[in-house]
Amino acid sequence: MGFSASIFSLFLSTAFGETVDARSAVIREASTGRVLYAKNPDLRLPPASTAKLMTAILVIEKANLNDVVTISKNASRVRPLKAGFKKGDKVTVEELLYAALIKSANDAAVALAEVVAGSEENFVCLMNQKTAVLGAKDTQFINATGLPGPRQYTTAFDLSTIMVSALSYPKLREIIGTPVAEFSTRDGRHLSLKNTDKLLWSDECVIGGKTGYTFTAGHCFVGAAEREKATIIVALLGSPSRNRLWKETEALIDKGFQMIGNHNQP
Repeated sequence: MGFSASIFSLFLSTAFGETVDARSAVIREASTGRVLYAKNPDLRLPPASTAKLMTAILVIEKANLNDVVTISKNASRVRPLKAGFKKGDKVTVEELLYAALIKSANDAAVALAEVVAGSEENFVCLMNQKTAVLGAKDTQFINATGLPGPRQYTTAFDLSTIMVSALSYPKLREIIGTPVAEFSTRDGRHLSLKNTDKLLWSDECVIGGKTGYTFTAGHCFVGAAEREKATIIVALLGSPSRNRLWKETEALIDKGFQMIGNHNQP
C-alpha cells in the first residue's frame, strides 16, 4: 500500500470528519487495481459470508447453471442462515446461486459445493487453489459458507480482488445486482429471496455486493459501484454494526469517485 495509500487515508479521514470504524477497509479502482484508500488492508480477518463470492466463482466456472440438483441431507441441515431447502428438494444450479448470493443461504452454498466437487471438503481445496491463481495470498477458506472456524481468513485487499474476478462473469454481476428473486422447487414449493445488500434500494450507482456477519467477524461487505464508466470496489471487514457498515460504505463509494475525478482532472 505504501506512502500514497497513507496520504489517501489521511485525506479521506479528514473529508469524513471521522474515522472509519471497520477494522479493515479498501477502495480500489476496478480497471487498474489502483488503491484509493486503505485501512489495515492486509489484516487477516474472518470473511463471514463474503466467502460465498469465491464459492460462486467456482460454480460459474465448473457447473452447468441449468442442471437440476437434489438437495442432500447434509446441505439441508446446515445452519444458521438458510433458504429453507429440504432434503430431496430439486432446484437448478442457477437458483442455488441466487439463494447463496442474495439470501446468503448456507444450505445453498453447501449444495453447490457438493455439485462441483462431491463434498464440501473437496470444494474447499478448489477454493484455496483459486485464491492462489487470483493472487489473494492472504486468504484461506475452510468451508464454502464463511461460517467461522480456525484458519479461515481474508483481507479487505484480497476481498476486493475476488470481487473484481466475480464481476468478470456476467451472470454473477446480474445475480448480485438483483434486489428480489423468486422461484419454485420442482415439487412446487415457492421461495422468495430478498437481497441482503441494502444499498441496492438506496444508491443507483451500486452494481451489487456481498454481505457477511458472524459474531467473530462483525459486519462485512464487498461491493462495486459505477459512475460515468468508472467502477470502484469497496471492501470492509469487521464493522461494529450493520447501520455503521452501510454508512461507511456509502461514504467510501462517494469519496472513491471523488478521488478518481480529482485524479483525472487535467
